[in-house]
Amino acid sequence: MSASLPLQALRTFVEVGQRGSIKAAAEALHVTSGAVSQQIKLLEERLGLVLFTRERHGVRLTEAGAAAHPALLEAFARIERAIDALEAFKGRQALTISTVPAFAASWLVPRLGRFKQRYPLIEVRVEATSALVDLRRDRVDVALRHGLGEYPGLDVMHLMAPVLVPVASPALMAGRHAFDAPEDCLGYPLLHDADRADWPLWLAAHGVAADPRAERGTVLEDDYLLIRAAAAGQGLALVPQEYAQEEIAAGRLVQVLDRPWPARFAYYLVTLPAAAQRPEVRAFMDWIRQEVQGAA
Repeated sequence: MSASLPLQALRTFVEVGQRGSIKAAAEALHVTSGAVSQQIKLLEERLGLVLFTRERHGVRLTEAGAAAHPALLEAFARIERAIDALEAFKGRQALTISTVPAFAASWLVPRLGRFKQRYPLIEVRVEATSALVDLRRDRVDVALRHGLGEYPGLDVMHLMAPVLVPVASPALMAGRHAFDAPEDCLGYPLLHDADRADWPLWLAAHGVAADPRAERGTVLEDDYLLIRAAAAGQGLALVPQEYAQEEIAAGRLVQVLDRPWPARFAYYLVTLPAAAQRPEVRAFMDWIRQEVQGAA
């Protein structure tokens, strides 16, 4: 009977059992929740067994499902390892890098030409996404991530802690008095990143008492969007100084106050354990470390 069971249904069963959620499994498999439910229904009908119990906040393996899940989980892990071995055997030097869009556009991509000059035989693919990738499942060699450096089970190398500066469009500031103190920013619309933390922390770091205005304003997903919104005159943004330099030089932004502040989050290079043993990964790690030191 097992030979007639569809492989995709078995893979779906493994993902749902591992995550305890139809939605989470759908995201991992890059399909819809409906497609996941159909695969589970197909498998249960073929086996004549109920594999999951539906609960309020997800699903739970039944006794039958729990009995089969560990072996199938290991089987698919072995398949992935076998595919990894085949990729390595091919011997091509390819490097897939995942990072957030703002870092890719404002820092990494403008420098990649120097990496290609040094290592012309390494094929580089940059995937710019705000989503947290699974390095093994998504076939990503290096992730450049913005966070606190807490990535369990992975090798982590600190790169840089950006310095944030307040910026705005020249049009927004036209005809207004120059800012004398950080609290002057509170008289303008503030643009925030997703957690709304930077403005309150920046103001507190400069001795400004807590003010509800510090948490109001438009929220944007990443620094690149914050820069675009600020350049369009929508408000003041706190962005990494490195990202804003080109816009300031071009006259699309002005730094409204010379009060730089080191962000609490930093950029980290993250890889699977032992990935640095691959020559192309080690080459990129050495190169980006040199780039960071040169930019400091």
